[in-house]
Amino acid sequence: MIKGILFDMDGVLVDSEEYIFEATKMMFAEHGVTVKLEDALHFVGMGENKYIGGIGERNGFVVDIERDKARTYQIYEEITLGKLMPLPGVNEFIEKCKELGFLMAIASSADKVKILINLREIGLSPDNFLAIVNGQDVERKKPFPDIYLLAAEKLGLKPEECLVVEDAVSGVSSGKAAGCKCLALTTSFPAEKLTEADWICKDLSEVPAQSIDW
Repeated sequence: MIKGILFDMDGVLVDSEEYIFEATKMMFAEHGVTVKLEDALHFVGMGENKYIGGIGERNGFVVDIERDKARTYQIYEEITLGKLMPLPGVNEFIEKCKELGFLMAIASSADKVKILINLREIGLSPDNFLAIVNGQDVERKKPFPDIYLLAAEKLGLKPEECLVVEDAVSGVSSGKAAGCKCLALTTSFPAEKLTEADWICKDLSEVPAQSIDW
């Protein structure tokens, strides 16, 4: 029986991909490196270490991950100020989950600093979530199951009692590998790439009833 909801962040609660790409692009430009969008697409949903490191590798640039990530987040916070909005259905779905008595957690490959910036900018209190697990909390990032296993553990639940809400291919694989059921949103990838999920919908305004009633 479903008892918990484990939310990814980007593409589920907020669409910040264009901003993290822009911040990353601006950071690399400070080093004289011109980054293209296609450099980033393969690394979406894998956490900023892999995202920034992978883009650097594709452009022949050796990344100092702590320095370059810190600068990227600094730029990100500046360029997202007053611009981020919750995706459709987010507030309503979270309220419904509260009414149904579900425990909730965020399990994002992003670092905690980015998660907190996003929550602040979309007006969603961290207090809605019993646990916030970030990419720095696990060694192996998505598509490995570690982050969702840890999130379920922090809620005091078994993975099979949890629904993972994801938008990325690697995230769906992570949730399923953890033993959770998975609802995939087509905010970042087309449905045909998300077929590993148990349910697929456009966003949290169109959640299938059966995905939260099992």
